[in-house]
Amino acid sequence: MNNWQGKRYWLVGASEGLGREVAFALNRAGAEVIVSARSEDRLKALVEELPGKASYVAVDVSDRAAVEAAAEQIGPLDGMVYLAGVYWPMKASEWNNAEAEAMADINYLGASRCVGAVIGPMVERGSGHIVLTGSLSGFRGLPGAIGYGASKAAVMYLAESMYADLRNTGIKVQLINPGFIKTRLTDKNDFSMPFIMEADEAARVFFEHMNSDGFKRSFPTVFSWLFRVSQFFPDWLYYRIFGTGK
Repeated sequence: MNNWQGKRYWLVGASEGLGREVAFALNRAGAEVIVSARSEDRLKALVEELPGKASYVAVDVSDRAAVEAAAEQIGPLDGMVYLAGVYWPMKASEWNNAEAEAMADINYLGASRCVGAVIGPMVERGSGHIVLTGSLSGFRGLPGAIGYGASKAAVMYLAESMYADLRNTGIKVQLINPGFIKTRLTDKNDFSMPFIMEADEAARVFFEHMNSDGFKRSFPTVFSWLFRVSQFFPDWLYYRIFGTGK
């Protein structure tokens, strides 16, 4: 269990859903949290509800200058947790360029911009904590997941590369890959979502991993085995199980 007392954490994408619940978990544990998202009204309401020291900075993660300005405004940090994401279900045969671009821009490039805004001081002092949010959908291509799955695969690769570079330093890098979580994003799905979790339940698993020394956590555990094992399936078998095309 980490000692969170007095630590300062920037949570990006914290105005609702999983991010909101992780903010409560960190704050209850004694950390000062600075929450960010685009909606200032939601951030203000969240800060008023949080039980400990908390503040907010509204930021659009698609704007690199705005992200860098927010990081400068916030000042020294012990950690940054990236939870921001957008999602639309999308088949390759029903491509929407604007939505595909937004998923890449917010889910992956947003994470990259935020990491880039905070990593320098962490490297200089030899300490810090960066947590990135991947997805079970990022392990291998899935039907109807154009844009989202690719963006999460990029986040997962980003975290893995960072871990490779920083694992023998004082900077702790962690990757957390959730399955289905009940939010306004998954409300868009019209298919069965096995093992779907409430946001507060998922946040407990998320925060549990933040307290560990491990690099990667994929959950729900049993459901995650399917995705992890599928990486070893030959293409003919994998796409017979998961593919929908003729």
